[in-house]
Amino acid sequence: MEQQAADVLLATQTALSQASALAVQYSFSVLGAVILLVLGWALAGFTSRWAYEGLSRVHGIDETLARFFTNVLRYALLILVFITVLGQFGVQTASIIAALGAAGLAIGLALQGTLQNIAAGIMLLILRPFRVGEYIETSSVAGTVREIGLFATELRTGDGLYRLAPNSTLWNTPITNFSREPTRRDELKISVAHEDDIDLAMETLMNLAKADSRVLTSPAPSVFIDSLGDGAISVTLRYWAKTGDWWLVSRDMVKRVKLAFDDNPDAAPNASDAAPAKKSNGEATAEKPTRMQTRQ
Repeated sequence: MEQQAADVLLATQTALSQASALAVQYSFSVLGAVILLVLGWALAGFTSRWAYEGLSRVHGIDETLARFFTNVLRYALLILVFITVLGQFGVQTASIIAALGAAGLAIGLALQGTLQNIAAGIMLLILRPFRVGEYIETSSVAGTVREIGLFATELRTGDGLYRLAPNSTLWNTPITNFSREPTRRDELKISVAHEDDIDLAMETLMNLAKADSRVLTSPAPSVFIDSLGDGAISVTLRYWAKTGDWWLVSRDMVKRVKLAFDDNPDAAPNASDAAPAKKSNGEATAEKPTRMQTRQ
């Protein structure tokens, strides 16, 4: 009986000794894990702020892109710290890394379209084929850019509608940017009858271009015969204007050409020899003569 009591006492002492050793051992592990978490959290925050400040000073890097890269860096560091903390408790980190890789692959396959939009958004923000406030046109969308995001781009159409275009659709198609260049060329074509004074008509067009202060002198405006037809001669006025003035100048020029030729009948184009028009029944009928035909 005394021997059993001694054995129990010895076993209890051994268990307490082992528990004490384990408590000491894991206390240091827990303390080390807490220190690693605190230091890792602070290091991730400091590194992300440092990276953001550095990217913000790089010319051409958008703020959205800078925040995206810094957030990716921060969470990558936090994951690394978490894996290191688990290693302090004897967890096999290799299996965790393999599991994270498999999970990342599965998520990537599930979100393939979304990741494609993110990749396209990053390229759009780096290469900058368009910026906020510029008017663009693609094969599928046209409008003024309001915001460029990582997933999609917001636009406002010419008739005031809101349109959201996925970045992948903008990246995989040619883009025409109507606002990027500071100047833009315009052409106005008129038809002049063979018997009319072609020199006077060309001089009238040139004077109209030179009289408009919004028409640039360099490159200088030009007037030339574009083509010869059976019924008329095609004359083209070509000029350049600032991109911001182009729309109003092009509309005003059509009106001024019409008024100028109305005031000067000798220089007015004569379209009396125009090709016959078709009736709805297919019969030909003479087109009503007009004093001028302009086209752009």
